[in-house]
Amino acid sequence: MATLHFIMQGKGGVGKSLCASLLTQYLAEAGSLPVCFDTDPVNNTFAGYQAFGARIIDIMAGDSIDPRGFDALMEALHELGDDVHAVIDNGAASFVPLGSYLAENDAFSMLIESGHHVFLHTVITGGQALPDTLDGLTALASVFDGIPLVVWLNEYFGSITLADGRNFEQFMQTVDYQDRLYAQVQIPNRNPATFGKDLSELFAQRRTFSEALADSTLPLMQRQRYRTWWTEMSMALDNTQIV
Repeated sequence: MATLHFIMQGKGGVGKSLCASLLTQYLAEAGSLPVCFDTDPVNNTFAGYQAFGARIIDIMAGDSIDPRGFDALMEALHELGDDVHAVIDNGAASFVPLGSYLAENDAFSMLIESGHHVFLHTVITGGQALPDTLDGLTALASVFDGIPLVVWLNEYFGSITLADGRNFEQFMQTVDYQDRLYAQVQIPNRNPATFGKDLSELFAQRRTFSEALADSTLPLMQRQRYRTWWTEMSMALDNTQIV
């Protein structure tokens, strides 16, 4: 059986492709490179990582999204063999079309009946986008009952707290869907002047941490910051026990 990781969030620019890339690197270091798919009809950021070999799923028919384009994705996932992980990165523009497709075709049930495990990953971010990302979490939890959720907490844009001081563990959504929340992944939030600048450069270049750490042309302390941050990120993913 395969383990399928769907990265979904209706709010754009919150780090979905970042989470997909981090999860892919983690899984690769844990055993083997997962099979990767990019369904974003606007920005194929995930597929921009040459190391991943992500397959782009074409869902466009002219200027519109054709949901039948997702059929090719389902066929590919259904045929995956044992002990394989797959990471599917979905863009904000196709969040509703893919969600509707999965629901109306009962696609998750089909994949589970064929022996696969399915996880839904979503991103919660601080700052102004917090309410929108919480809406995305609610939509996934309410529509896909029974599918375990992995929540990635990204505080790059601000603290994930409400105006009354409540943190994520105290949010209404967390309490309501606590039986569905399989794991939380805290993305390390370090000094933006050092770690932040280096990481932005790395992510913009679509390079993996292993590629950067092996690059002797990079400054010593830049590579040290990459090593430190990736160690923290890997420890956060270790706690999910998804491998």
